[in-house]
Amino acid sequence: MRQRALGKRALQYGFRGSDFCKDVREALIAALLATTAMIGGSAVPQSQALAQSQTSFNIPAGPLNQALAAFGRQSGIQLSYEASIASGKTSPGVQGAATREQAIARILQGSGLSYSFKDARNVLITQPRATATGTAPTGVISLETIDVQGETARGPVQGYVANRSATATKTDTPLIEVPQSISVIGAEQIRDQKIVSKFDDTLRYTPGVVAAQYGQDHGDDWFVIRGFFAQNDSLFLDNLQLYSSTFTGWKLQPFNLERVEVLRGPSAILYGGSAPGGLVNAVSKAPPAERIGFIEAGVNNFGNAYTQFDFGGPVTTTEPGTGKILYRIVGQVNRGGTQTNFVNDDNYFIAPSVTFLPDVDTRLTVLAMASQNRTRVQGFLPYVGTVTDAPFGRIPTNLFIGDPSAGDYSRQQKMVSYQFEKHLSENATFRQNGRVANVVADYNSLIGFGYATTPAAADIARGAFIARNNATQLSQDNQFEYRFATGPFRHTAVMGLDLKHYALDDKQGSGPATDLNVLNPVYGVNPPFDGPLYRDGRVTQKQAGLYLQDQIKWDRLTLLLSGRNDWVKQVYTDLFTLTRQDSKFSGRAGLIYNFDNGVAPYVSYATSYNPIVIINAAGNLLLPETGVQTEVGLKYQPVGLNARFGIALFDLKRQNALTVDPINLTFQRQNGEVTSRGLELEAVANITRDFKVVASYTNYQLFISKDLDPTLIGKVPTTVPRQIASLWTDYTFREGALDGFGLGGGVRYVGSSFADVANLIAVPSVVLGDLAVHYEWASNWRAAVNVMNIADTAYVAGCGGFTSCYYGDRRRITGSLSYRW
Repeated sequence: MRQRALGKRALQYGFRGSDFCKDVREALIAALLATTAMIGGSAVPQSQALAQSQTSFNIPAGPLNQALAAFGRQSGIQLSYEASIASGKTSPGVQGAATREQAIARILQGSGLSYSFKDARNVLITQPRATATGTAPTGVISLETIDVQGETARGPVQGYVANRSATATKTDTPLIEVPQSISVIGAEQIRDQKIVSKFDDTLRYTPGVVAAQYGQDHGDDWFVIRGFFAQNDSLFLDNLQLYSSTFTGWKLQPFNLERVEVLRGPSAILYGGSAPGGLVNAVSKAPPAERIGFIEAGVNNFGNAYTQFDFGGPVTTTEPGTGKILYRIVGQVNRGGTQTNFVNDDNYFIAPSVTFLPDVDTRLTVLAMASQNRTRVQGFLPYVGTVTDAPFGRIPTNLFIGDPSAGDYSRQQKMVSYQFEKHLSENATFRQNGRVANVVADYNSLIGFGYATTPAAADIARGAFIARNNATQLSQDNQFEYRFATGPFRHTAVMGLDLKHYALDDKQGSGPATDLNVLNPVYGVNPPFDGPLYRDGRVTQKQAGLYLQDQIKWDRLTLLLSGRNDWVKQVYTDLFTLTRQDSKFSGRAGLIYNFDNGVAPYVSYATSYNPIVIINAAGNLLLPETGVQTEVGLKYQPVGLNARFGIALFDLKRQNALTVDPINLTFQRQNGEVTSRGLELEAVANITRDFKVVASYTNYQLFISKDLDPTLIGKVPTTVPRQIASLWTDYTFREGALDGFGLGGGVRYVGSSFADVANLIAVPSVVLGDLAVHYEWASNWRAAVNVMNIADTAYVAGCGGFTSCYYGDRRRITGSLSYRW
């Protein structure tokens, strides 16, 4: 449920942690030092050695695109090329043992194309152009636009279809070879849908995910994956967790992201504690090899205006092997009103980054971001007057339930991270990713608690609330990847050491406030709360996780085995001190078979472990959550069409799940077990480069399967729809009188949800439409008008209870103009 004030998010402590006993810590530190010593050793460039090492190939003659895709899978080499240069060409294929260079030369025989090994694991394929003398030019020209076979796991997505990811395995793996459900939203889809400042809006067209279930909350992002809330535990940036508690949620900037990846199902195997429904991993924009420049300005119908920019490219370019430095600066200024009176959405961020490439085997990227956000929270509204009519009708959707004289929600966020990668040999790679991050949140508001007397009187009872939180998080993930063969089996093994430290200073207080009449609101009579605090505590967390994974390939069959053990220690200090230590193992096994026609059936089994520190009404710490899931599915990537389709059936159980204590609403309790069992469908396609489609459908049963209160067994948790569907498409004309003109649009269905634990009252389903109109000219300019909720439907996004409902977004029209160079 929504963790807001007074028994919601303001009073929750839920953290990951580790049992840092001395022996374990010393062993882990020794392992880390040993690995670091390996890196300190000398290494020579491996591109030549890799090209000349022999591999067994089984690539039949046929279309060149298909042969190149098979070569990439069997060799582990990333291919970069424009789709048009391979279209319509055939390849003789290659069979038997051959070096990678011999194999690619054989595959390209007769095509008229050239290849070049750019580094140890990347090959560039080009169409030689004749010079004035009729000879091909020397060297290789880098291409700005590449085909999907040239995509990297952390790089840009061409159109809407991503083909590779590192989220599910921490290795650069084709999505068609991952035995688990995963979706990728690229920067182009984010641009087309004009998502400016609200991160959870990026997830609106994703299967298995309910986004923004608390409506137009500009202070925080909210999302549910496979029926379970995930924003606190399962938000990751560049594969490192951004854990949050109380009001220290992290605000990610959509414009600063290259892609957003949703991995569904238990994911603690590689990442430690996270919600059993899955996780969301956002990938930051990184410094580009080619110079870029972009600026955009826009404004919406609520007077909220923004300007955003993106500059980058090489700083220095010297002779090959002597180093290259790349940079990027991304930023945004966003300020103005929203659909709610007195509630602004002011957002500012700057995100510089730099990449150093001393040689072809080494890469170091340092990323920083600073942001400031300021808004107010709309507040809780009663069920009667929002979902159903009150005697006076409905409460206006623009009503501010708080008081502008006593309401403010500000957040200052800073983080610095790094990504280091070193190819130690043709078969071994070391990676180390780290981050230090800090967020300071100051929340002061009046909270609604339903009608003071009767709905006919239209007076909302309110209370004053204040929270001042300061959280710091240190993270480091060390990975050693080794690629080898045992007979006919090819292995990609990863061993990792994941270290985390989290510290939170939490101050909270509450007091009385005046009532507010929804028909004749009077503001300015409540000063900011300055009474005594009921909480002045500190929580610290230390965690270590040791994990091992092996991707075993035999012909077209891939077996994925993963295991992890976490050690967690957490200390909570307020009027008393509580300490807990945990150690737990999590595992995953998956199997997928890739047929030549693009069909890939799979099955997987995974467990998860989510240690938490939450105090119940008796003053005791609650038990850790655990999860277990079985999933079967089918992926389809048709030959000749840049598309991917997926179907997944899952059975997921969350044990020791949390709900609000019905006897004492300011605390939570554990209700035993919640089961989520259902079906997900997904389709994403670049039918042409200018015709893109994404569609999804989710239908699952969500119910309490075990509980101390037998009357709750079979009931559905509040706020969570069990059926969602969506379709979005975008088309741009490239010839004739409409050249450069484009249309996009989508429809979203969000099913009904319950507003109470007894399932006696419900929030109805809603169908929403979105629209985009854009025009591009002179290869640089782009103008667009985007409309969210085109019918201006007034609806309730969700209710956490009879007195806590939230309006969804009304019609929002955004006009924008951009220029790139």
